[in-house]
Amino acid sequence: MPWDIWLIFFALGVILPWRGRARMKKLLTLPAVSTMERLALYASTIAFQWIAATVVAWRAWAHGYTAAQLGLNFHGRTKIVLASFVGAATIAALQWLNLRRMGRIAVASRGALQAIAERILPQSTVELLPYLALAITAGLCEEFLYRGFAMAVLTRVGLPAWSVVLLSSILFGLAHLYQGRGGLVSTLVVGTVLGSGRIAYDSLVPVIFWHSAVDVVAGIAGPRYLLRAAGVAPQGEN
Repeated sequence: MPWDIWLIFFALGVILPWRGRARMKKLLTLPAVSTMERLALYASTIAFQWIAATVVAWRAWAHGYTAAQLGLNFHGRTKIVLASFVGAATIAALQWLNLRRMGRIAVASRGALQAIAERILPQSTVELLPYLALAITAGLCEEFLYRGFAMAVLTRVGLPAWSVVLLSSILFGLAHLYQGRGGLVSTLVVGTVLGSGRIAYDSLVPVIFWHSAVDVVAGIAGPRYLLRAAGVAPQGEN
């Protein structure tokens, strides 16, 4: 692989996980995160993800990767649309039920998850709208990076489909290492589902919808089930 492609993989596998953990460590040292700090976090993450996706797209096209190889196609429209919306609705329902289940666990038993939720999830309508923009951005940019670019590169070097899905999912899981080992494992599992969907439909469109659905529901149901019971989100009740 060319040196710049190796550099992108190094960034995805090392730099981004380190950056995410460093930022979360800093947030966790704070007794609380203000609305302005949370909005700044959302805005900076949105900007970073779009810049990263743009740079990666530039280098991918410079090395001859086509839109189809990167999953940027929309063939079989009816099939793609159905997969996108039915899959997103199913995943959203599962995410909602999972958050409701977690909300029934004693706050003291939730560990790092609770502390992370209190700092990054929206706690008012003012915060929710930018968070939703972040959720959609993550669905678009992260799917392009991990299921578009990474899977295209791994496929080009001749790896079998199962290892392409696994390796891209590991990279995706590492990017969420700031959520702890539990977050790493759960994200790796989600990444495997998304990677399999990317191959099954030969398009990023369905998995963008699925990914966005997970994050959107986290921003809506997370405060309801994880924060309200802990008495941390009074603004969200307004």
